[in-house]
Amino acid sequence: MKKIYLPFVLLFALNSYAQEEDAPTKKFNISGSADVYARFNLNSFNRNYDDIDAPAPATSFANHPGFALGMANVIMSYETGKVGAVVDLAYGPRGEDAVFNSIGSSNIINQLYVYWNVSDKVTLSLGNWNTYLGYEVISPTANFNYSTSYMFSYGPFSHTGIKADFALSNEFSAMVAVMNPTDYTEFNPAGTYTLGAQLGYAKDAGSAYLNFLYGDQDGKLDGKGNNGGDVSAGSTFQVDLTAGLDVSDEFYLGFNTTYNTTSTGETFTDTGIQDVDGDDYGFYGAAVYLQYSLSETFALGTRAEYFKEFNGGAGALGVYDSDGDAGVFAVTLSGNIVLGDLMLIPEVRLDSADQDIFTNTDIDGTQESLASLLLAAVYKF
Repeated sequence: MKKIYLPFVLLFALNSYAQEEDAPTKKFNISGSADVYARFNLNSFNRNYDDIDAPAPATSFANHPGFALGMANVIMSYETGKVGAVVDLAYGPRGEDAVFNSIGSSNIINQLYVYWNVSDKVTLSLGNWNTYLGYEVISPTANFNYSTSYMFSYGPFSHTGIKADFALSNEFSAMVAVMNPTDYTEFNPAGTYTLGAQLGYAKDAGSAYLNFLYGDQDGKLDGKGNNGGDVSAGSTFQVDLTAGLDVSDEFYLGFNTTYNTTSTGETFTDTGIQDVDGDDYGFYGAAVYLQYSLSETFALGTRAEYFKEFNGGAGALGVYDSDGDAGVFAVTLSGNIVLGDLMLIPEVRLDSADQDIFTNTDIDGTQESLASLLLAAVYKF
């Protein structure tokens, strides 16, 4: 019996060991942040009236007067072998701005996608993810400046669709995607789709990414009153370049430029659906980011951005000349004070436009410039 029993014990032990060796590795991670801020205008008023809000730069996430809330952000990821999922929840004013085209309970979902690492070179993702365009991101933990740029604020925030990421070599990468219209995160109400692409180059000292987006963002007219009105825009095309370089151990240089244009679309007339006459409209801009670390706990940085809308643009600046053009130059000086996992960000910002887009102190007129102070606190875990 011992001679018969012993081989079975060895076989069972070897089989259990093999199963243990072949079992996929499971990884769970949770991270997130919380941010708050205080913002004050230096050359205009600092309260909201019944019919007018306190002036602020026409950018996202840091435009409320006095003491204000940013968002609470929790990111959970789980991976088993080659497959995984990411759930990114954002709650608060900053989160609401980031997912403004969501409906119902999904307005707290910043990202939600599953992925499959097909190989060491290819990853497929399906769901909703933050945009690949632009230098800045939604989470304040990844931005040096707390307030955001015009280019980031009027480009896309999020995409829902399917994408493929390719590692072409140790330095080069690529991405292609088919997506819903920009920022429609839960489903596709328009019936049209947007194409996205990216070519990237990254080394230890720096990186550069060339990004593309093309597609109809509000659908085609069908004669049945769709699109919520009687006008539909044409297709939108955006090309965007971001780059960054560690000039030295202390000095960093970043750059972003973008061009966004939308063609004139269609409208309902007495004789049916007709093309709209007119020129394409959109915006373009460029920004330089300079950052210098004075110590391990303190750094200074500035963002200098020029932003221009043409033929009415994206409605960012709100006041235009006779050709529908308007531009603004904004300089933001920020400090980063590191207190463990807490970052304090004092900030001075000056926005100077070529049109009178800001309400003056007496609320009886408008002015071209706005100077403001901001202090943000960002905690990450």
